Amino acid sequence: MNDERNLTNATDATKTGDIKTANAVAAPVIAESQLPQSDREAEHMQGHWVLAKLGKRVLRPGGERLTRRMLEHTPIAGKRVVEFAPGLGRTTRLILNAGPAGYTGVDRDEQVVNIIGPLAASVGGACVRADASQTGLADESTDVVIGEAMLTMQSERGKRAIIGEAHRILKPGGLYAIHEMGLAPDDLNDSVKDSIRKDLAKAIKVNARPLTAAEWRELLESEGFEVLWTGTEPMALLKMRRNLADEGVPGVLRIVRNVLTHPDLRARVMQMRRVFNTYGDALTGIAFVVRRRD
Repeated sequence: MNDERNLTNATDATKTGDIKTANAVAAPVIAESQLPQSDREAEHMQGHWVLAKLGKRVLRPGGERLTRRMLEHTPIAGKRVVEFAPGLGRTTRLILNAGPAGYTGVDRDEQVVNIIGPLAASVGGACVRADASQTGLADESTDVVIGEAMLTMQSERGKRAIIGEAHRILKPGGLYAIHEMGLAPDDLNDSVKDSIRKDLAKAIKVNARPLTAAEWRELLESEGFEVLWTGTEPMALLKMRRNLADEGVPGVLRIVRNVLTHPDLRARVMQMRRVFNTYGDALTGIAFVVRRRD
């Protein structure tokens, strides 16, 4: 299911965007009380924060593998980077370890800002509290914008507002990298799409609207970007093999222990798992790296 296309003869991003391991930024220790929506009853929490409360730290549709593939095609070293909705900071650390000239995180949740702020400060950056559609950042002030698992949660109007904001703050020729939930194949029946969206909304308590690869491409191009690269990975967020790869054995054991001892959270996970299993191959993780047209 690795549909990968390099559509330009651009700079060898695999080298220039390589993820460094020396002097790596340490993972933050996050207490349960620091998590967004930690004060809500399990039945009212958004799905990704349910998983975070259980101890899951990689909350991306295509897992960390797709994030790393995306970053390999996104030169970061020496660039000014803005990250939309950084969440718990897993991708933030990959970005910071790649040696950017500057980093700014943008999130509307104060608890996320409190998690990401110290990470950003460790390299002289910051995390600001703002909506990704209205960041307050200056026009053409950054080289790279990265956003994951957040456009999917928006209506078409919301998607366009965020993509438009990325275009506004990017310098001409700047890169925008996204990692989202996709639908496959491109000619998937509209009634199936509607069923997926309705069942997802019930399971994750967010009005998720994933798109096919063709629809994502059309949306990005219509907002002034050209596609340089796209790749996919299976949407295996709750599969054991994916979790071992993303969380490691200690992380999986922590998650399993929490699932077994928190029946309210377990019920939510089982509901999400049923939806993911029902639609199987129709759900994917998909990533794009696009360039702002001059």
